[in-house]
Amino acid sequence: MQNILLKYWLSIILLCLFICFSCKKVVFPINNHIPQNFNDVFEQFWNKMNVNYVYWDVDTTNWNAMYLKYKPLFAKLDLNNTADIKKSVAYFKTMTKTIIDGHYYISFTKNAVIDSFVYPAYDKKMNMSGFHSPYAFYKVDTGYLDVNYQLGTDQTYSYGGQPLTVLYGTIQHNILFFSCNYFSLSKAYYSTTANKIQPVLNSFFNELNSFNTNIKGLIIDVRSNYGGDLNDLHFLIGRLIDKPLLFGYTQYKIGNGKFDYSSWLAAYIHPQKNAKHLNIPVIVLADNVSASLAEATVMAIKAMPNSIFVGEATFGATGPIISDNNLYNDGSFIVPNFMSVQTSSSKFKYIDGKIYEGKGLSPDFFVPFNLSTLQNATDPQLEKAIHLLK
Repeated sequence: MQNILLKYWLSIILLCLFICFSCKKVVFPINNHIPQNFNDVFEQFWNKMNVNYVYWDVDTTNWNAMYLKYKPLFAKLDLNNTADIKKSVAYFKTMTKTIIDGHYYISFTKNAVIDSFVYPAYDKKMNMSGFHSPYAFYKVDTGYLDVNYQLGTDQTYSYGGQPLTVLYGTIQHNILFFSCNYFSLSKAYYSTTANKIQPVLNSFFNELNSFNTNIKGLIIDVRSNYGGDLNDLHFLIGRLIDKPLLFGYTQYKIGNGKFDYSSWLAAYIHPQKNAKHLNIPVIVLADNVSASLAEATVMAIKAMPNSIFVGEATFGATGPIISDNNLYNDGSFIVPNFMSVQTSSSKFKYIDGKIYEGKGLSPDFFVPFNLSTLQNATDPQLEKAIHLLK
């Protein structure tokens, strides 16, 4: 799961809000020259984290203590020594192991450590009881769908080596089911090049627009979905609502100080053109690999009336990542010719006032992942959702 979760949601929401508010962070430049020694590497990294990281008011990591402990250790390293470069990776891993940002990820550009990375959230998750790797649930779930289901797989929109896969169909002719393993739906849908995703989405959206009154409910499955295209939150959830949906709040940095924050800004999802209010229960399935935009989808659905979350607690990477640091002046950064650090551009809290970064959102009905039952063509999580809609 290297360098996953690179893109995130709320692009349209945040950009519109921040442009409207015309807020711009007042900053003083931080040294950004190519480091000449490990003292330079450490100073740039520590200072940029001190300024750019958005969770200092809720993160328990003692960043000042890290400076006192690791500054002399880095000073002893030789930037031209391969063994020392490799040792630095271990230092960075230890320094950041308690960071709560689920998107936090360090990659390295030095040849000696080009294949190394630091991913605190995943390291912590791997040590948790019940944590499992991503699973292709659709291979089992087609067995629950009526015979006219549609499955679209397209390598053009692959991510992490896996093609974008969407599945749409009905269950017992009165439950709608939709799943995707990654969010690149709007790109595929609006592409001028025909692909295997478009007809599946067309069928799903046509059903939502025409809406059969015999339909008992809708199941949206984002299990083992890492997230993806920022625009898909409006694109998908916006088809289930007929008025703006408040589902949380965002906050970002407005100064160089660790605690220089903006006020909390409301985050809305806006309905798509001609969308109708879906007056049926909506159940969202998610697991402990569901992250980023997949978590936003869970939160958005949970903000809707008559909705239920079934499965496992989500990954805990809820803060959006925006690539334009000229707008935000915080979030991700680089130490030239040495490392790239991915971190959230702002904080996000759910409508209940809680921040789920590093924790994940807990389901209404917990149903654990069970590999043996899945290998026997049985999906307990989906079966629980179906039972709730009977």
